[in-house]
Amino acid sequence: MRNIEIAGIGAYLPSLVVTNDKISELVETNHEWIVQRTGISERRISEGENTSDIATKAAEIALERAGITAQDLDLIIVATISPDMFIPSVACLVQSNLNADKAACFDISVACSGFVYGLEIANGLIQTMNYKNALVIGAEVLSKVMDWTDRGTCILFGDGAGAAVLKQNERKGIIKSYLCSDGKKGNALTIGGADFNTPFSKEKVMNERLIKMNGREVLRFAVSAIADGVTEVLKDTNISLDEIKYIVPHQANYRIIKSAAEKLKLDEQKFYLNLDRVGNTSSASVPIVLNEMYEKGLLNKGDKLILVAFGGGLTYGATVIEW
Repeated sequence: MRNIEIAGIGAYLPSLVVTNDKISELVETNHEWIVQRTGISERRISEGENTSDIATKAAEIALERAGITAQDLDLIIVATISPDMFIPSVACLVQSNLNADKAACFDISVACSGFVYGLEIANGLIQTMNYKNALVIGAEVLSKVMDWTDRGTCILFGDGAGAAVLKQNERKGIIKSYLCSDGKKGNALTIGGADFNTPFSKEKVMNERLIKMNGREVLRFAVSAIADGVTEVLKDTNISLDEIKYIVPHQANYRIIKSAAEKLKLDEQKFYLNLDRVGNTSSASVPIVLNEMYEKGLLNKGDKLILVAFGGGLTYGATVIEW
């Protein structure tokens, strides 16, 4: 087995800050109500930059920090549920923007679990295809699929992108991953697709291409998913929770993190959070957090972290890494 490390991390957030007070101008709510229920005070919203644009900007930072060029990339994976279009993939658009001419490119649709899934997919392809360098990006412009009249969702989500460069290395980086899904609960979080309206369809199906969520169902799933992911990913690793410096969770809702910490009997301080300033950026949330931790100097060589996420599908996953 080859050792694969995260050699570079980067993130990009749109410049526009949308506060809870601004959201209260759109729907009946207020700052205190949103903070009490979610922990979110503000989020970043695109004013026109599309998913491939912000993905490219995050990727450029990650590549520079990894000390490689785009031409060195063998693989680009983008996790997103808000692509520019059905085809070409965001990954191919990023490839074009970067001039990463040698890379195989594709998108994955795993919602908020996307970056964690992407890491393991890239890890597996590096192992089997002998790729040297891979780029994994989580990028979302959720504002364009938001129902801005729905108080249950528009208070939660933000736009942003995070990227990681994976490289073969002599020392361990990615130690183990655990991935799982529960498709029977998929209707709890949806975005409609293309309309079914052909000359041959027996009935017309017009899909609303906006986020719809059963918040209570997602919350129940999420708490168990975090606890299960953290527990399962450590099995057979000889690593204890005490050795984990930080758990880096998907940034969805403070109440979810608090309940998961209680279920795992852990101090909340072990979970690094930035959702108060960024909101829920779906597949981008974990790499955005990692980038913030890196820029703050919180990550030292040899630190062990658990990345854990849950999302539409419903899906969840966790990865143990050594920085």
